[in-house]
Amino acid sequence: MPPNRYSQIVEKIFLAHYKPGDHQVSFEREEMATVARELGIVLPKNLGDVIYTFRYRSALPNAISSVAPKGEHWIIRPTGRGKYQLVLTKEWSISPNPMLSKIKVPDATPGIIEKYALSDEQSLLAKLRYNRLIDIFTGITCYSLQNHLRTMVPSMGQVETDEIYIGLDRQGVHYVLPVQAKGGRDKMSVVQIEQDLALCAVKFKGLVCRSIGAQFMPSDMIALFEFERGDQGVSLRNERHYQLVPPDGITADDLKHYGTLQPE
Repeated sequence: MPPNRYSQIVEKIFLAHYKPGDHQVSFEREEMATVARELGIVLPKNLGDVIYTFRYRSALPNAISSVAPKGEHWIIRPTGRGKYQLVLTKEWSISPNPMLSKIKVPDATPGIIEKYALSDEQSLLAKLRYNRLIDIFTGITCYSLQNHLRTMVPSMGQVETDEIYIGLDRQGVHYVLPVQAKGGRDKMSVVQIEQDLALCAVKFKGLVCRSIGAQFMPSDMIALFEFERGDQGVSLRNERHYQLVPPDGITADDLKHYGTLQPE
């Protein structure tokens, strides 16, 4: 199958800049339009869709991925307004662990919302809110502050977070919890988590940042992840799987089992 138009554009840009041994390749948004004209390709009005596709939906072209050393892969990071960088990093994938057990939660989603909900990010964010899953997952009291926060972060340019929660624990500590939600075939990217952590450091100084990811799973389950930044970059701190069920869907045996588990 011939490469699609997005793959042709990104591949041509990469090969124009890449030299063997490079660990990063910089380019600007305007180059995508220039290359598209050279190739006779019609671009979408939103050039950002090209970047979005290779961050969250599709693998980079083989001409790019094949020059990554074993155990590493290329990711696309923002480096300013309209500026990007293909960077070699340790191979890293965010996907639910199939070995984790599920935790049943009484479904508090209003019926009318459930009736019209779609399997996308907005539906997932609604379920998180109505069922207080962020509170349950983190063990702190959380309040939704804003949907789709778009703001500028120095050295990155414009970043967007699906939802921002503010939290409070029993010691009075204040938290900021950026949430990235993925439904359908979209996948979470380490770049999003890096952006969320950077956003919190700039816009919510003094608050403890707890970066959260949410992913729809088969059988109406929801995977929640918590990430942190360490010496080796972003890493997974915690993961839980929740299944929203009717009140009578939680049995006495379920409750007995949950009661034997040690609190974190």
